Amino acid sequence: MATKLYVGGLPYSVQEDALKDLFAQAGAVTSAVIIIDKMSGRSKGFGFVEMATTEEAQAAISMFNEQEFEGRKLTVNEARPMEARPPRQSGGGGYGGNSNGGYGGGNRGQRREY
Repeated sequence: MATKLYVGGLPYSVQEDALKDLFAQAGAVTSAVIIIDKMSGRSKGFGFVEMATTEEAQAAISMFNEQEFEGRKLTVNEARPMEARPPRQSGGGGYGGNSNGGYGGGNRGQRREY
């Protein structure tokens, strides 16, 4: 049975083929995906690798967790199911949405004397 691994700390320039080739050193790679930011189209610095067997997945964790890859330290562990998150609250407008007004307002760093 295939085991999915979370791979964090990826260099932003790494491509899926390079990730797949790296993890192939530990065994058969079923798939390799790098997560891309929707807005910028750039890598978010993490991805998922699916190994063919549990044993190969454990070998990959042992080989690559806390190891340096292209100048960055990788975090490799078994992927957990995505947890449901509460919906995002809207920010209250296009100019900031905080209680100090849209343009910064407030008394940041200033003292009032009464």
